[in-house]
Amino acid sequence: MGIIYFLIGCSIAIALIFLSAFFWAMRTGQNDDMHTPAMRILFEDDAPKSSDEKK
Repeated sequence: MGIIYFLIGCSIAIALIFLSAFFWAMRTGQNDDMHTPAMRILFEDDAPKSSDEKK
């Protein structure tokens, strides 16, 4: 029976860690721009420069 209390405590601790990580991400603006990453795949990047062009 003691292991059940231990597992419940561990699951609550893990849930609180994930919840705090979610609130940290929201507070720091990790999900502010939801449109640009989806559109970025449609645009081609410039061709990589060779070592001769960098000089």
